[in-house]
Amino acid sequence: MGINLPNYIEITKNAKQYIDGFLEENSYSSIFVLVDENTEEKCLPTFGSSFADFTIITIKSGEENKTLTTCTHIWQVFTEANADRNALLINLGGGVIGDMGGFCASTYKRGIDFINIPTTLLSQVDASVGGKLGIDFNGFKNHIGLFKIPTKVIIDPVFLETLPLNQVKSGFAEMLKHGFIKDKGHLEELANLDIQNTEWLAYITKSVAIKNEIVEADPLEKDERKFLNFGHTIGHAVETYFLNNKLPILHGEAVAIGMITEAFLSVQHLGLSDPELIKIIDIIDAYFERKKIPEKGMKEILNNLEQDKKNKGTKIQAVLLTQTGKPSHSIEISKEEVQQALVFYNAK
Repeated sequence: MGINLPNYIEITKNAKQYIDGFLEENSYSSIFVLVDENTEEKCLPTFGSSFADFTIITIKSGEENKTLTTCTHIWQVFTEANADRNALLINLGGGVIGDMGGFCASTYKRGIDFINIPTTLLSQVDASVGGKLGIDFNGFKNHIGLFKIPTKVIIDPVFLETLPLNQVKSGFAEMLKHGFIKDKGHLEELANLDIQNTEWLAYITKSVAIKNEIVEADPLEKDERKFLNFGHTIGHAVETYFLNNKLPILHGEAVAIGMITEAFLSVQHLGLSDPELIKIIDIIDAYFERKKIPEKGMKEILNNLEQDKKNKGTKIQAVLLTQTGKPSHSIEISKEEVQQALVFYNAK
């Protein structure tokens, strides 16, 4: 597969130089920069005086703050600053910042331009492509949202140096997913990676290209783009459970659980071979410690499945694998089967 990136994505080793050039070439009436307390401290200084005259909006980090309440605060800052439709929002942060900032920009006065500068591996290889925006609602992940391509996405691996290992692993789960659903060669490269000592640029570029190829073929997720949800039907249900019980786990940790359990269901539904199942599990287990699913949480997790965006009516649907690199979407699974898969996951 060749490297094909959309024109709105720039992968660079000098984000400051790129954004300076972009702003010189484009005129905005006002510019806002959305950060959380972590990116304000660790990432904002990368841009030196470039953002000195812009309005900095600081929100609290974490998925639990990806809500309408936070959006109201952001919209209020825009409004009090008399921002018009020629304003620009720069989202400097991970997936929460990019998803929510893009959502707020796209809905303020029916839409202003926004630029995403993703600072986590997860947001660089996943949220950076395809224009999915949204917020959580009543505890359900990404329940309210829309599709809108950013004006620009500027990806710079330098920001990964600010991350703890668990955050790097969280993004790495999505990269593994790209291999499982599309590219065995990419998967083999990743499966032998020392993620604590890696030059990330080439691997990020490849993962972004894989996701972009899928998104370009199906921008609104009617068919092939659904493959990107491998690991996410069960993964989101588990992630929501832990978040609602004040024991939040990272998105990639939840996706790792989802990929193991959905690979298990792939054996039953699509004939994935036992040796391939074992290989998939071994690759994931090499990077992710098992998170015990509490028995008392099983019912809540199964009920969370009812709110999955991929559902068709009351039918729970998932992406499963015929073999590595060959997924199928819209496979109906039952709560009973999901419980079996979670028991299987817990058994190790």
